[in-house]
Amino acid sequence: MNRSVSILVSGKVQGVCFRAATKKQADKLGVVGYAKNLNDGRVEINACGDDSAVSALINWSYKGSLFSKVKELEIIELEERESFSGFEIK
Repeated sequence: MNRSVSILVSGKVQGVCFRAATKKQADKLGVVGYAKNLNDGRVEINACGDDSAVSALINWSYKGSLFSKVKELEIIELEERESFSGFEIK
C-alpha cells in the first residue's frame, strides 16, 4: 500500500546536512519526494512510497543527520499524491 505524507521537522535542522541525509535515507528506502528548508527554520519533507518505507523514513527523521537536533515532527497524511521520479533537495 502506498502512503504520502508531509513531515514538518523542527529543531536544529538547517545548516546541519539534514536535507542531504534525508535524501540519502529516502533513496536507500525507495521513497520519492523532496526535502526543503522553510523560512521559519523548519524542514519540510514530502515523502511518497510503500507504507513501511515511509514509516521508516518518519522514524529516521526523529533523529535526523549527525549534527541535527530534532525537537518535534508534525506528520500530515496526504490524500492527494504528487508524482515524483526520485527524491530531491529543494
